[in-house]
Amino acid sequence: MAGLSTRHLLGIKDLNVSDLQLIFETADNFKTVLNRPIKKVPSLRDVTIANIFFENSTRTRLSFELAEKRLSADVVNFAASSSSVSKGETLIDTVNNILAMKVDMVVMRHPYAGAATFLSKHVKAQIVNAGDGAHEHPTQALLDAFSIRERYGDVAGKKVVIVGDILHSRVALSNILCLKQLGAEVMVCGPTTLIPKYIGALGVKVEHDLIKALNWCDVANMLRIQLERQDIKYFPSLREYTMLYGLNKQILDSLDKEITVMHPGPINRGVEITSDVADSKQSIILDQVENGVAIRMAVLYLLAGQTP
Repeated sequence: MAGLSTRHLLGIKDLNVSDLQLIFETADNFKTVLNRPIKKVPSLRDVTIANIFFENSTRTRLSFELAEKRLSADVVNFAASSSSVSKGETLIDTVNNILAMKVDMVVMRHPYAGAATFLSKHVKAQIVNAGDGAHEHPTQALLDAFSIRERYGDVAGKKVVIVGDILHSRVALSNILCLKQLGAEVMVCGPTTLIPKYIGALGVKVEHDLIKALNWCDVANMLRIQLERQDIKYFPSLREYTMLYGLNKQILDSLDKEITVMHPGPINRGVEITSDVADSKQSIILDQVENGVAIRMAVLYLLAGQTP
């Protein structure tokens, strides 16, 4: 079996189309495993993986941990808030101390863009980027594309709109890079202040009218407003944002065709999406969560199969 073209998973930009297809085909097999009564396989027995999270996380951390345990890996969890990082220890020192305990792979989330790439150049272990600042979140983009593929049979030719806080979103950038490679058409939609200035260079359309964007698309990926990353006010109020860019059942039912609704989570119900949309049959939000485990199993399995 051919392997991945990269030793680490730092971002979608490091993957080619063959890598993406290999990850999806491997995830198909692991999804079959996850639906069996016994959900565990011994693929990564004797491999030790450290989950190092310098930012809060629920779904991603649990999804990676579950994927690792389903593959029979030994798992070490590390939370920066309760570690020596709070005493002034550097990132490289922290990771080298963990690697001295014979850890084979590091899954890391960090608030600063490029942290995973920086680390990959200074330590011997394989690095999986679980999100670095507002830069990339590769496994989220992979599971989103995998979910679209599962729903429609193929990603190529599909029209996907990403709505919301594009400026601060690592999910948006990784999704754009992944979907474009797979042959989808991509549009971003949101207030002018939350759309990056040179986003057109990525080959995406820009729309500021939500209804027009939704009538154009097959799939709408609704992003959360990342207030924790905003140092100034980008719009007058959450109420006004919801009036202009919030998706409710009334809007969904008024569209020319039935679209698929996605959300990377966590959902702010009543802001970017209402409960009746999130829980509707057009929503595949829980399918995304389920697919996240299979995709992360595939990534870890394929990376661990490489020789240094």
